[in-house]
Amino acid sequence: MIDRVLFVCHANLCRSPMAEYLARRLLADRRVEVASAGTDAVEDRSMHPYAAEVAAGTGADPAGFRTRRLSREHLVGATLVLTATRRQRSVCTTLAPAVLHRTFTLRQFGRLAAAAEPAPEPAVDPLRAAIEAAARARGRLQPAAPDADDLRDPIGGTAADFRRCAEEIERSLRPLAALIGTAG
Repeated sequence: MIDRVLFVCHANLCRSPMAEYLARRLLADRRVEVASAGTDAVEDRSMHPYAAEVAAGTGADPAGFRTRRLSREHLVGATLVLTATRRQRSVCTTLAPAVLHRTFTLRQFGRLAAAAEPAPEPAVDPLRAAIEAAARARGRLQPAAPDADDLRDPIGGTAADFRRCAEEIERSLRPLAALIGTAG
């Protein structure tokens, strides 16, 4: 069984594709597939050029990337859904209410994963074990300011803005990769 992580942003041009490529690199040694989609994406567009630079920096070729509009099927097929903002998390859980307990903003999940206590025994399904551990950590953390969960959209910004966004994405993904590693 292959687990799937779905990254969701607005247009699937910047944040979610960068997260997809960064996660693919960070989780390369795990049985986890990654994909992305946008709540308001126009199908079949190329990634933003600055986001493509970030993606290329992972060692992958982003030339074949095409935007996808978020569908209920994408959500239901995902083991974990990580969104760029609280608004997108709300869209996801409205579109597929069954994914509520496995849908987080990327920054929120990064904080939870960093505070999570891994299971004492290796798990058969490390990603699901990581999600459960992060969910348990929710009760031990002080609530964050609402805007602390949102990942700023770099669209309209400079290449440096995209790099800063990618650094924030990677900071949020590292605890997930570590938690999966300790779970499995």
